[in-house]
Amino acid sequence: MPALQDRIFALATGAGKSGVSVVRMSGPGAIEALEEFVGHLGDQHPRRALRAFRDQTGQVIDEGLVLTFPLGKSFTGEESVEFQGHGSQAAICAVLKSLSGQSNTRLAEPGEFTRRALENERMSFEQVEGLLGLIDAETEAQRAQAMRSFEGRLEKKVRLWRKELTEAAALIQVSLDFADEDIPPEVRQRVVGHLSILRDDLEQEGAGVHVAERIRAGFEIALLGPPNSGKSTLLNFIAARDVAIVTDIAGTTRDVLEVPLDIKGFKVVLMDTAGLRNSDDFVEQIGIKRSKERAQRADLRIFLGDPDENLLKADDIVLCPKDDDGIHKDGVSGKTGVGVSELVARLGTIIEGRADGVGSACNMRQKEMLVGAMSHVDRAIQQLNAGIEEEIVAEDIRRASQKLSGLVGSIGVEDVLESVFSNFCLGK
Repeated sequence: MPALQDRIFALATGAGKSGVSVVRMSGPGAIEALEEFVGHLGDQHPRRALRAFRDQTGQVIDEGLVLTFPLGKSFTGEESVEFQGHGSQAAICAVLKSLSGQSNTRLAEPGEFTRRALENERMSFEQVEGLLGLIDAETEAQRAQAMRSFEGRLEKKVRLWRKELTEAAALIQVSLDFADEDIPPEVRQRVVGHLSILRDDLEQEGAGVHVAERIRAGFEIALLGPPNSGKSTLLNFIAARDVAIVTDIAGTTRDVLEVPLDIKGFKVVLMDTAGLRNSDDFVEQIGIKRSKERAQRADLRIFLGDPDENLLKADDIVLCPKDDDGIHKDGVSGKTGVGVSELVARLGTIIEGRADGVGSACNMRQKEMLVGAMSHVDRAIQQLNAGIEEEIVAEDIRRASQKLSGLVGSIGVEDVLESVFSNFCLGK
């Protein structure tokens, strides 16, 4: 990353025409730099002013609200300013061009404002990941999950877990300090007790990561059944648009079609699949094979007609297809809409139930850290039960604590910083 002494600026609002645009600048001398374009702002804090923005020749190019944030009081922790002007492309370009003409001032890189907030200890790494999730959130469940990270929920848990490790390490240290004396055997059992409770918490937290991944990427639901069972028609009805081609010709759908939906605030990917049957058509055979593979990996399956026992799992839904007149208890029709609202409500209930298992850890990087910490805790417990020397046990406890620190970015995450910040927009 470039040196932090540079002043950086960027458009913080979306590209395109809008009523208001926000251009932000951060770095040493940001307030003084802005005053070159809008005039002296006074000495009162916080400083807000409605000012004309002039280019280097003195020509007025826009007018808007100026906000200033002194050192230690801004998002980045640096001296920062914002200019809230009009959202025309011409006005935005003129303001950005004027700022780029200053010395020691340059356009920010993606995520650089947030990275400076991290390096100035205004945010934790967990909060950075939460902020990225909040920006990308499309559904209510994604927003709520991102806010848990943004509020530092996992960091609070990590502090409690590390406290357990500290207490265990203190008991181990007692054994080391008084190695020549008789140490009561219950000391080892107390350490095992601390570590066992911690181990269960880590396992439970890690188990919730899969659910968190599904909340972010979408729960996959596969529509399955023989040809002409109404899968494509049902998909089109639920999506409220013609996504799949519908004909009376068996085997029309030959590949997996995906439609993203919002069901009860959760992102859902509903998949139309090739009709399941024995076929001599080579291309159709490929489609059926792909459909079975995707259905196997899906979070839930909806069978229109008799289910394939090799694919059927718990919570899967079996319906009577093409029940246009609603004469069957579990009937559904994409043609008339019979049973569709009940099906969607049922899907929402199932997904809500599964989402209850989500914790504060929400991505695979965090799960890897959890698994790493858990492996060291497991080994420490095994060594204590086997009577292994305390020095070896203490080392595994120390390494478990390191893994937990890396979980929220305290240490050991430099190798993932660049990939995380590259996903941010320029103004964040």
